[in-house]
Amino acid sequence: MDYISTRGLSPAVDSAQAVLSGLAPDGGLYMPEAIPAFDWQRCLTLSAQQMSAEILKALLPDIPDMDTLVKNAYTGKFETEDLTPTVPVGDFQVLELFRGPTSAFKDVALSMLPQLLTAAKKEKGIAEEIRILTATSGDTGKAALVGFRDVPGVSICVFYPYGGVSQVQRAQMVTQEGSNVHVCAVEGNFDDAQTGVKNIFAACQGKRLPFLLSSANSINIGRLAPQIMYYFRSYADLLARKTIALGDKVDFSVPTGNFGDILAGYLAKRLGLPVGKLICASNANNVLTDFLTTGVYDRRRPLLKTTSPSMDILVSSNLERLLYLLSGDTALVAGLMKDLNEQGFYKVPDSLLAAIQAEFAAGYCDDARAENYIGKVYRDHGYLMDPHTACGWAVAERQKGENPMVVLSTASPYKFSTAVLTAIGGDTSGSEYDRMERLRALTGVPIPANLAALREKPERHTGVIPKEKMLEFVLGR
Repeated sequence: MDYISTRGLSPAVDSAQAVLSGLAPDGGLYMPEAIPAFDWQRCLTLSAQQMSAEILKALLPDIPDMDTLVKNAYTGKFETEDLTPTVPVGDFQVLELFRGPTSAFKDVALSMLPQLLTAAKKEKGIAEEIRILTATSGDTGKAALVGFRDVPGVSICVFYPYGGVSQVQRAQMVTQEGSNVHVCAVEGNFDDAQTGVKNIFAACQGKRLPFLLSSANSINIGRLAPQIMYYFRSYADLLARKTIALGDKVDFSVPTGNFGDILAGYLAKRLGLPVGKLICASNANNVLTDFLTTGVYDRRRPLLKTTSPSMDILVSSNLERLLYLLSGDTALVAGLMKDLNEQGFYKVPDSLLAAIQAEFAAGYCDDARAENYIGKVYRDHGYLMDPHTACGWAVAERQKGENPMVVLSTASPYKFSTAVLTAIGGDTSGSEYDRMERLRALTGVPIPANLAALREKPERHTGVIPKEKMLEFVLGR
């Protein structure tokens, strides 16, 4: 299958090379030239692992033995064989994406990406080391570190914004073990770290290095494609409970930062799944809400620190893929990205905005409203959710129509215990670990084992660098 750059200035590659490269040489993102035909109804009858394998076979056909890769990625690593269960909570359904080894939705993709990358490397006969570069707003980093830990022939560098992740998210990264893992804080915000990673790719383009560069961010199609599975899994769960009949449309409210998670939902729809509206739920950094409402994407605003830090993003990279999918015009996309880089904003044509609004709705939720919904949902339904999920719930309530509504729950509440304790009226004194234990005692919700173990782990990666030193950090590992 041919993959092309969203900006149209790089040669087409096959799906294995797209995974290996991560980012296209022209700075664009790889997408299949055409969405393949897919038997979506049969897919709904399969187990979660089988669903994943069938979807990945369709989208990444040049990577062999996908059934084995999926088995290696997931078996014994998640709390449930369903991987991502959907549970009824009040009038909504909640898709729990935090049942993996780091208690965040990124586990679904980043358990799979190392398998895809090493298989693609073997398929292409590549002997050099692959160095993974990752910018994280909180959850991607730890999931990537766990996924790539001690994988032969691969090393990984993770950059996170200094002071811009929760204490638990930071602890997860800086305590990471492994001979091939490197973690560093960057002075600045997530957008600075993400731009820095893209600049490293650009600076190294065409140069002879002792390693090949790739990415574990969702700019890599190998990171994005595995996320499609859980939309199918959720729809199948609703079918099994007779909440819906086959063919009924389902709306999904998705807490959104870099636009990868919600784009996976749109790709599920393009593969045939009866998805209704995809609702883009932002926090107070509501650049996506403004864009989906007006057609103007404008990053020229201060980045606010919120209680949902994984959504503290002003440059949503995967939106570029949507612009390509709905316009089919690589020259237009390249021009819009040039405007964003040089001027800080762009405006899409009215026809493209109309096409986007036919598929997506949007809203945002500030910290105060998120706190209110955490408390309300816990009091009314006994269900504990983190601040990102609370944003998804709040926006879902405003956007609810006739279709059943699924809210994506992207992280364990224990990753943000201070905010959650505050919302339910608990005592927030003491250390982060004290607050986790107090939240458990108050609610009876178990602390995930991987988070409970953090207290005893030593910090191994404590460096902080200016963003201008990121390239030097990568080359010096």
